[in-house]
Amino acid sequence: MGLFTIAEAREELRNLLPVLDEVVALRADAAEIAASLRPDGERTELGTLPELKAAQARLDDLLTQIQRTGAELKGFAPLLVDFPADLDGVPVLLCWLEGDRELAWFHRVDLGFAGRRRLPENRTAQ
Repeated sequence: MGLFTIAEAREELRNLLPVLDEVVALRADAAEIAASLRPDGERTELGTLPELKAAQARLDDLLTQIQRTGAELKGFAPLLVDFPADLDGVPVLLCWLEGDRELAWFHRVDLGFAGRRRLPENRTAQ
């Protein structure tokens, strides 16, 4: 896949938000069910092993759906999704972190998440 413009990445994120929200909910359900399956685990009404397997399968499908857009899934807990871009001639990743409702951050490819900065509105990503 190619590079995203800021506008393209923001549009893709808008399309992905329901998917990302479902991942967060399923991740929590799967964690609760998995914990309940331990010998000392507290029982849950969410189900047992069959429901855990179903949640894991659905999570795999959703994560594949995210990656098929050209976005890069960088973290699962918390969810971290990067959109490759070029910002003023510099390779960057437009960065979305779980809890964000819009795409407003970026970091240089060579710096990673530690170099995350707010996306200036006066720049363009090609």
